[in-house]
Amino acid sequence: MSIWWSLHLRREAASVPLARRFLLGTMETAGVDPDISFDLSVALSEACANAVEHGGDRMVLGEPGDSGCGRPAADSGQYRVTAYLDGEKCRIEVSDSGPGFPARRALRPAAPAEQHPQHVPSPLPARDDEAESGRGLDLIQQLSDHVQFGNRPGHGAVVRFDKVLKWREGALLTV
Repeated sequence: MSIWWSLHLRREAASVPLARRFLLGTMETAGVDPDISFDLSVALSEACANAVEHGGDRMVLGEPGDSGCGRPAADSGQYRVTAYLDGEKCRIEVSDSGPGFPARRALRPAAPAEQHPQHVPSPLPARDDEAESGRGLDLIQQLSDHVQFGNRPGHGAVVRFDKVLKWREGALLTV
């Protein structure tokens, strides 16, 4: 048995705890270990907060003959969260309609795997270590087993992360 769901949320701060509570409720009902649920809910909160803050500034070009100014994309006021619980793994994807991760920034290597025993390294967009922004991406990486950060050309950014699940005794979705 597996569970998946998808939420289309407004880019408002109130949507972040809503997505987190939805995930926690699903995992509790399914019987996922509370520590794993907590890690994934924190990672989800960070990904949603990034979508709320950065996910709607993409502009689309006007019709031929327009003044050349773009207008906000029709979907710039929302983002999507999708979660899959299937067997031993949970995969979460947060996608927005913003400008995406900056192409001008080089990707840097991930932190060494020794910092998190089940961690599979994945590159993160580079950032200024003194800046406060970008720390959420590091946190997502530390709390997950595998992370992908990327752009959907013309459609915004996507953050995908997986974690191997542990189950409580008598869980509904045991393998």
